[in-house]
Amino acid sequence: MAQTDQFGYELTLSSPECATFWNSTVTAFLAHGRETPVFLGKTLELDPLFALGHAARGLFCLMLGRREMTLAATEAWQSADAARKARNVTDREAAVVDALKDWLDGWPSRAAFRMDRALLSAPEDAFLLKLVHATRFMMGDSTGMRASIEAVLGSYDETHPAYGYVLGCRAFSLEETGDYRLAEACGKRGLEFAANDAWGLHAVAHVHDMTGRSEEGIAWLEKRPDGWAHCNNFGYHVWWHLALMYLDQGKPDKALELYDSEVRRDRTDDFRDISNAVSLLVRLELEGVAVGSRWHELVHLSDKRAEDGCNVFADLHYMIALANGGTGQAVNRLLLSLQQRATLPGGDMQPVAEKAGLPAAQGLEEFRAGNYGTAFRFLTIAQKDLQIIGGSHAQRDVFDRITIDAALRAGLAAEAEAALRTRAKRRGALDRFAELRLETCHKMQTAQSVMLDNRLRATMT
Repeated sequence: MAQTDQFGYELTLSSPECATFWNSTVTAFLAHGRETPVFLGKTLELDPLFALGHAARGLFCLMLGRREMTLAATEAWQSADAARKARNVTDREAAVVDALKDWLDGWPSRAAFRMDRALLSAPEDAFLLKLVHATRFMMGDSTGMRASIEAVLGSYDETHPAYGYVLGCRAFSLEETGDYRLAEACGKRGLEFAANDAWGLHAVAHVHDMTGRSEEGIAWLEKRPDGWAHCNNFGYHVWWHLALMYLDQGKPDKALELYDSEVRRDRTDDFRDISNAVSLLVRLELEGVAVGSRWHELVHLSDKRAEDGCNVFADLHYMIALANGGTGQAVNRLLLSLQQRATLPGGDMQPVAEKAGLPAAQGLEEFRAGNYGTAFRFLTIAQKDLQIIGGSHAQRDVFDRITIDAALRAGLAAEAEAALRTRAKRRGALDRFAELRLETCHKMQTAQSVMLDNRLRATMT
């Protein structure tokens, strides 16, 4: 029996009760709510032949970036495919089922393109919009994120039930494409309609970070603790942003306090949570802060994930952890995994591993070995393609910071200054990290000038 979702589109569901749980699933997904899998599970329990629900479960599994979740996603696709053969599903539902297969075949780019085409035919489907947004985010496709939303934005107004969430997605895509002023306004506007939109809330925090306004960013987040209290592990990421802002304010003790109490409160092995922790500890250490034994649990978890091979963004954070206390064997296993993917033909991951993942991992290994010139060379090779590993500007900034410090430690002041200027141009402002490093660059360059000044050289008489 056909039902209708909250956006007015047909669902191949058996009862209004199922549709109610599905609508709750979608709303929770839009809000990054921890209840998302609960509502989805209830939907599929009531209607095991709901193809769209199975396909959604499979895509959610793949977004977790864990090897064992690939098997779960495959089983979800099999259930979705069987369900659509048992019923006449809509074209929109079939597109999501096929998108899941695209991703399982190694082509998330094709999955995003397929769902984008379906979105054009069902422009008010905020669930499709968010799926495309999340997929392109994991691919580092900020331009695609923005284009996807802009193509259907005219179909949304204040009466749409997901209007605030859509504005939150738009805010993030604007921020990631450098339109900071409009991103901030859009994110704040969206929260007027969806106060629990943690994605939009965090999009504004990104703007504060990128434009060097960490004090405003702290106030923005601390005044809105309820804005992410309902979240799944995305909540840890918002706390991570707050910790970064305190670090930028020269308050590493507060950043460490947030690390212990919030960022690593539950010590999960989700790659996103590990990435938050790893990048915060590295930033602290680059500022000369001792982080004690906090690396130990991250090294242990990363060692177990060294050969997951699902997500290059995750791999590079595992590499940082392993280089901070893992065995050489674990580091080599991860490097070998990246080398294999870099040469494996077919799929979206090959160029990501080849162009960005492998040289970045080699640079990180050299950095921890103290070979700073070599580290700078490898990291610079990776830098031009680093966006394709996925994540945000703020998340990838840890690699910028390591690259810049590698140059400074190798005595390459001019190269470090050039990298800092490029970083500042992309971000829109200087932050504390950049200001301190530019001072170091100028001191090094002054010292070099003095050393090369023939007038100051001793002469033989």
